[in-house]
Amino acid sequence: MAKHGGFPGGGMPGGMGNLMKQAQKMQKQMEDKTKELEEKEYEATAGGGAVTVKVSGKKEISSIKLSKEVVDPEDVEMLEDLIVAAANEALRKMEEDSSSTMGQLTGGLSGMGGFPF
Repeated sequence: MAKHGGFPGGGMPGGMGNLMKQAQKMQKQMEDKTKELEEKEYEATAGGGAVTVKVSGKKEISSIKLSKEVVDPEDVEMLEDLIVAAANEALRKMEEDSSSTMGQLTGGLSGMGGFPF
């Protein structure tokens, strides 16, 4: 009578334990990299440097600098657009750095669908 369930021949000795250790190591590395990324700051400008926006790795705006020349009460919409453009570019830089860093760490494993991290 055949056994049901499990691996034929008793499985792989040490295989599952080794896999778990590797997963735990990778999880710790990801936590460390996430903390490192959250502490970084990203900067972008718009309007030839008239607007500078800095964002943190936590996706928070940490500062906005405006040159006096760009502050025109008659053209508030242009200033708003420049702030949005600079903020979006700074956030894009942060996301790109985060994706690149995490991609190097996981080696594309998350794209395989078998790992929840």
